[in-house]
Amino acid sequence: MQPNFKQHKGYDPLGDCGKGRCPICARNSALYKVRDKIGSNDSANFTSNAVSPFVGRFGYPNVNVGILAPPEQSDDSWLYDAPKFWSSENFEIPKIVDFRSSLLNSRDNVNIKKKIKLIELSQDIAMSSKPVDVDIELKEKPRFQLNLDSHMAPTGPNAKLKKASLTENPKIHTKVYKVFSDTDLKANEAVNYLYENNFDENFLSKILSVGTLGLKKDRKLVPTRWSIVAVDSNIGNNLIFKVKDYNISNYLAYFGGYLGNYFLILMFSDVWSYELFETYVPNNHNFNLDLMHTTDDESYSGSKDYAINTVGGYYANRLGILEKLNEIKRQSSVLALRFITDEYSMPLGVWAVREATRKSVNNKPIEFSSKELMLTYAKNLLKKKFNFNLDKILEKSILLKSIKQQSKVIKFL
Repeated sequence: MQPNFKQHKGYDPLGDCGKGRCPICARNSALYKVRDKIGSNDSANFTSNAVSPFVGRFGYPNVNVGILAPPEQSDDSWLYDAPKFWSSENFEIPKIVDFRSSLLNSRDNVNIKKKIKLIELSQDIAMSSKPVDVDIELKEKPRFQLNLDSHMAPTGPNAKLKKASLTENPKIHTKVYKVFSDTDLKANEAVNYLYENNFDENFLSKILSVGTLGLKKDRKLVPTRWSIVAVDSNIGNNLIFKVKDYNISNYLAYFGGYLGNYFLILMFSDVWSYELFETYVPNNHNFNLDLMHTTDDESYSGSKDYAINTVGGYYANRLGILEKLNEIKRQSSVLALRFITDEYSMPLGVWAVREATRKSVNNKPIEFSSKELMLTYAKNLLKKKFNFNLDKILEKSILLKSIKQQSKVIKFL
């Protein structure tokens, strides 16, 4: 079967359309490489380095469990699943798409509560400190496509798994094995323990998804999409408890971005609260146009509801902000403004939001003596950068209305 490779003007299957590397060309190039290595036979065997498990969500509680691995062994296979490293090296979208398109998802359908060999193998892969050598036998020829999701990093071709086995013992860190062995430790406590011991969110979401954490009776498969949000949310909730004990910050504005996702983070001199607006800003739009946006917020007492509008990006952005507040030992009411530009040519997952936020708050902030001066700066900056009318959002901000009401109460008292 001919791979379903998307074409566009100037298309070149080798990955260069004449305008430099682009995501579509990078995708096509990677899929061709997988096809050449695996072949298009009805079945295939190959040896590789398993970089990650994958747990689907459709048909829950009977879901697809897969092993993500490139079509051949490589010393650099860890690069295929390393969001923090991609960000630290400023990898661009074509390079990331090239990595992710090369990952074959060898999968089978299982019940989330069953204990079978594939789940045990997935747990070993997830907990390993580095990719694990694995032999894979497929039941069918792969479907050559790039699978995109707003929450997860893209994945490449997929195929029905016949058999898989590790050809080496996974190297599992002692702290990871400690929480795996402790079946009386709650999952959120395990996640925060490992996070505080420098295990990143990508690793934590993997081990949570394959049922290695939590009370014995509660351990089960969790779809990868859900585990990513759960990790960001749990770590953030733990940081909020710490942040609330700090003194109130000055008025601070941070700006930055990554991969076409730009953030203006406004920290108001008030107790903890948080609001996120996400806006797509197309090229050459009218300044007075009321662009569509999504928003969610939480007060000092928190929110009992899931962020249904901004979904996973809400918790990823919140985590990056809380890390900065914890670093500077301050609390603040934070208005976060995300601007999605045409540079963000395809969804890469909420890790891109998290890393863009971190890059933004790691830039040097501008400090202001009043709320009014900071908002004036914000309006001028966004008009210059995106031809965006910030007044359209400010008049809808629940956070700003709350700050205004509190100021009135304080003046009255």
